[in-house]
Amino acid sequence: MPESQAGPAAVGPDPARRRRLGAGLLADVSPLREHPSFRRLWVGETVSSLGSQITATTVLLQVFAITGSSWQVGLVGVVGLVPLVVGGLFGGAVVDAVDRRRLAMITSTLLAVVSALFLLLSATGAVDTVAWPLFCLIAVQSALLAVDQPARRAMAPNLVPPESLPAASALSQIGGMAAAVGGPLIASLALTLGGFSVAYAVDLATFAAPLYGLARLPAMPPLGGGRVAGVASVVEGLRFLRGQPVLLMTFVVDIIAMVFGMPRALFPELAETRFGGGSATAGVMYSAVAVGSLLAAGLSRPLGGLGRQGLAVVVSIALWGGAIAAFGLVHDIVLGAALLAVAGAADMVSAILRIAILNVSTPDEMRGRLQGVFLIVVTGGPRLGDLEAGGAAAAVSPVFSVVSGGLACIGALAVATAAVPALIRYDARAAVARARARAGPAPGSQN
Repeated sequence: MPESQAGPAAVGPDPARRRRLGAGLLADVSPLREHPSFRRLWVGETVSSLGSQITATTVLLQVFAITGSSWQVGLVGVVGLVPLVVGGLFGGAVVDAVDRRRLAMITSTLLAVVSALFLLLSATGAVDTVAWPLFCLIAVQSALLAVDQPARRAMAPNLVPPESLPAASALSQIGGMAAAVGGPLIASLALTLGGFSVAYAVDLATFAAPLYGLARLPAMPPLGGGRVAGVASVVEGLRFLRGQPVLLMTFVVDIIAMVFGMPRALFPELAETRFGGGSATAGVMYSAVAVGSLLAAGLSRPLGGLGRQGLAVVVSIALWGGAIAAFGLVHDIVLGAALLAVAGAADMVSAILRIAILNVSTPDEMRGRLQGVFLIVVTGGPRLGDLEAGGAAAAVSPVFSVVSGGLACIGALAVATAAVPALIRYDARAAVARARARAGPAPGSQN
């Protein structure tokens, strides 16, 4: 073609084509645009997560200010973990027994009361010299979260059609990551401006958004009317999970990834001994994982069209393990941060797809209990990973711990998927068709 006839297209890529390609990668926001009820739930949950991160950061700093003990700061996580794990099982049973919207309003109100007590204790000076009241409030807060989070997550699949669940999962992950990044920053700013009381006051103010959003939702009782919460209900949920190899494997592979491949407990030591830095270098490593996760969530639109979602989960976790193992071998912090960002992106892809599989494959009457198990896995897995990484580092070396952990992740993943191949055979399109036939129209999806 003569140059005179080639036109602008011969000079470079078509700008419209570039825009279309970009739009094809950016996170699908159609659930927010097309389903107002989901939008209200999402906004409320994101703001609520922001407030939770503000308080979580503030409590750690306040406990250290009171005690001067890193051990007691670490104890905060243990105190919060026990009621969260226990409550995850029984809280899920409660979620499957009552109107989830009403339950979430009750738990949100009680969580606001807990935040008000944090504020009161700090403003009156009651915890200037003793930290045990803060530990008590942390335990109560964790028990309430064990009910509140499964209730919110069990509502979301009823507010969008099944084929939109990957996009809804990605949006939830974006909201959570934004809160995880923004919460500590806001807490630091509040502490600088006015101290612990101001930070807790900001958290308390954030409860207006989730309460308003929940008030605007329709009633959300479990399909079939639910069943009485109790031990029998918990056992029924676990028995259901045992009979669902795809669902069970989504939990197993995540535990493998977090227990063997999560080296975050070693970042401070690696910053000094491997990269010749200090706390700032450790901060770069922590941030790199979060940046990778946020980028993957922001470019997650193609995930909605995947049919072999289970296979994609397995590939993502293998990539996570490989990136972590490679990170353990490098000496340059820039390359190390890039590998951690890759690992964070792979973990986010896995999380988005695992949540979508969970929501599509679980009947509504079981969602609370399965969300409770999910909460236990995503909360307990990283903490067990901290223990494994620290133990291997103490026994041999931090580098051995990171490299062997990443390789063990890949090896355990291969063994698990070979033993139970149902996950890699999972067909998302067939699962969506079954979910549609099972549930019928999504209540509240058009509100």
